[in-house]
Amino acid sequence: MTHHTSGEHRKKAKAAGMDSVKLAIVTVSDTRTPETDVNRTYLSEQIAAAGHTLAAYRLIKDEPAQVVAVLDELTESDVEIILFNGGTGIARRDTTFDALSTRLEKTLPGFGEIFRMLSFAEIGGAAMLSRATAGVYRGKVIFSTPGSPGAVRLAWEKIIAPEVSHLAWELVR
Repeated sequence: MTHHTSGEHRKKAKAAGMDSVKLAIVTVSDTRTPETDVNRTYLSEQIAAAGHTLAAYRLIKDEPAQVVAVLDELTESDVEIILFNGGTGIARRDTTFDALSTRLEKTLPGFGEIFRMLSFAEIGGAAMLSRATAGVYRGKVIFSTPGSPGAVRLAWEKIIAPEVSHLAWELVR
């Protein structure tokens, strides 16, 4: 069995024209508005700066039915990667993880593990409260991170952004 490095996969993804990927942002919050959604602002700027396309944005309440509805809606579009932020903690209103985890057809446990490891280095033991997760549903890559701006920045910069093209390529190869 030949083992390819991530760098080799990134080169193949670029060669296959996967350098521009369509992403969606879904903010799950009972309190934010489009005007106060700092995660949307940050991610929109980062997606554009990386040469990718923000194909959709949704702001929904932390209600399982809304999470599932927006997941189904966006997975029927041409979006390749969906970035959920918010609702991953353990408070009663934090239901994003519960709604998404029942739908994921393939999970990427390494995402949550790496995210919590990196979070631990920044915030200590409170990192264990995060139920950040990722996986594949209907041929789309789904990420779910906490809604704090620091968590969104950490996940994007250290884990997601370096692998966006590679992830999109893996879905179609």
